[in-house]
Amino acid sequence: MTLTTWSLAGAAIALLAGVSFGLAWQASGAAEEKPPKVQRFGSVIGLKSEKRDRYNDLHAHPWPEVNAMIKKCNIRNYSIYEVELEGKWYLFSYFEYVGDDFQADMARMAADPKTREWWKETDPCQIRLPGTPDGQQWKTIPEVYHLD
Repeated sequence: MTLTTWSLAGAAIALLAGVSFGLAWQASGAAEEKPPKVQRFGSVIGLKSEKRDRYNDLHAHPWPEVNAMIKKCNIRNYSIYEVELEGKWYLFSYFEYVGDDFQADMARMAADPKTREWWKETDPCQIRLPGTPDGQQWKTIPEVYHLD
C-alpha cells in the first residue's frame, strides 16, 4: 500500500470508530442530556479603604466550608475584582448560576451558619451602594453584552 492508501484506510477506521463511539454515546442517553442553563450575574459594592487589606486577606484564604456552600448552591465561575475609581475602592463580582431555583439556593446559602459567620467578617469591609435593594448587600447590575 502507498502512503495515501494507508492514510485513507486510517481515516476510514477512525471514522468508523467515531461513528461507533457516537452511537454508543447516544444509546447511553448522553446525547439527550442538555447542558445546564447558565444565568450570569454581575454586581458591585464599595470597599472601605481602611478595610481593604482585611478583605483581600480573607479572600486570599477563603474558608473551605464557604467555598463548598457556594458550589452546593449552584454557583460556578465566581470571581471578585477590585478597582479604585476617583479615590474610592469598588468590588465587582461575576458568577454563573446553573441551578433551577435561584431564590431557594440563595436562601439556603443565607441560612448556612458558616456562611453567615463569613459575612460577619466581610460585610464590615464593604459599603452598600445607593439603590441596592433592601435585604441585599451587593448591587446587581444588568448585563448589556455577552459573547460566548
